Amino acid sequence: MTSKLGAVVDALGNPMEFTLVAGQVHDCKTADVLLAQVRPEALLGDKAFDVDALLDRLAARNIKAVIPPKRSRKLQRGYDKELYKERNLIERFFNKLKQYRGIATRYDKLAVVFLAGVHLAASVILLK
Repeated sequence: MTSKLGAVVDALGNPMEFTLVAGQVHDCKTADVLLAQVRPEALLGDKAFDVDALLDRLAARNIKAVIPPKRSRKLQRGYDKELYKERNLIERFFNKLKQYRGIATRYDKLAVVFLAGVHLAASVILLK
């Protein structure tokens, strides 16, 4: 069984929240879990987050969706391309997290132990 780690970082790239879900779960489900814990002004995501249900939930909470539309979308919607460039902060955080061998290779058998390791590694990253 695989797992997928979801994370929220602030505008400086500092980690704020984490969640661990099964690997076959869609990214939007991860976003729902994480967004329930924080109150962001905007959600910067890739095309996997371009789902009408998620976009509606973001609009209901007055969260700006900075998500490029999928190519297959009939009605292409706009997004803030300059703000989207800041999405690299989450990518850079995951790259820092992968520097820890236990996190990158997922040696832990239990999800709670793995998530604790992620929190510990994120704390060290935050302190640097």
